[in-house]
Amino acid sequence: MLAKRALELQVAGRGPSAHTEHVPGGWRRAGDRGPMAQKILVVDDEQNIRDLAALYLEKEGFNVEEAANGRDALSRFQQTQPAMVILDVMMPGMDGFEVCREIRRDHDVPILMLTARSDDVDKIVGLELGADDYMTKPFNPREMVARVKAILRRFEGGRKPQNAMTVANLSVDKARREAKVDDEDLRLRTKEFDLLVAFVENPGIALTRDQLLESVWGYEFAGETRTVDVHVQHLRSKLSGAGVQIETIRGVGYKLIETPA
Repeated sequence: MLAKRALELQVAGRGPSAHTEHVPGGWRRAGDRGPMAQKILVVDDEQNIRDLAALYLEKEGFNVEEAANGRDALSRFQQTQPAMVILDVMMPGMDGFEVCREIRRDHDVPILMLTARSDDVDKIVGLELGADDYMTKPFNPREMVARVKAILRRFEGGRKPQNAMTVANLSVDKARREAKVDDEDLRLRTKEFDLLVAFVENPGIALTRDQLLESVWGYEFAGETRTVDVHVQHLRSKLSGAGVQIETIRGVGYKLIETPA
């Protein structure tokens, strides 16, 4: 409790307000919804650095995942598929350079590296490994948020839209509005297809009924979550031959998972 209070004092008293809600790792704007908010993975072996980054990022509407070491970072990265990674260089065991190298093998996700060294060695090595930017500790958390936003704007501006997506033997093409299992057309209705896209874009992530209503139907329809349940039931029947399934998360909603071969 004392450590948390000290952190709140450290960030100039910017604690909870009428527009924020408490979540693990800090505060975020009330009403922010999972699939609509970009996810940031913060990797640092110092808890206070992770807390500080999460506090400011969540207040700007980002969802934050945390990892305390390199091995955990790679695991969390695969599980959550973040929009961006904030990565400390100096960590015990697998350092940030090795984590960056592993991520860059298959992914082009933006990486902002943190270093405690004031010289250019870490910067040069990090950039050569594929990092997009770096900051020196101690850093201004407001500058960190500004850099995160700028990097994401540049990344999204230069990235081609991802129309074709694949999970197991299920393929979805947003541009053609086609969904296939082993090259066999699923023949989905309009909202069934849109619902499937929401799941495929967030594999393994639990989505609430309200999140799905807002994402697929484009509005909040309080109390009418039965609409989602009915469409999920229809979609499940059409995915019966796929290597994926829509799992019910009791008291939360649904998530798309791969089924054992």
